[in-house]
Amino acid sequence: MTVGKALRTVGLRSTHLQLASLGSVGLCIGLWIRAKTVDQDERGNAERRALFVGLWPPMLWLIGDSIQDSE
Repeated sequence: MTVGKALRTVGLRSTHLQLASLGSVGLCIGLWIRAKTVDQDERGNAERRALFVGLWPPMLWLIGDSIQDSE
């Protein structure tokens, strides 16, 4: 069983994952802007957190596409 089929049996649809992908883009931008407001000692961690969240959108979007192909 693939990840897409497992998520589909749980009840997730491609639209849910595509919206989560767009939401994670907004979260990444928000974290990046927030990283500019913290002091220099914490800025590195804040920027790494924003970059980590920035890796989620393509993954979520492609999983949504695989679910959409099986629909």
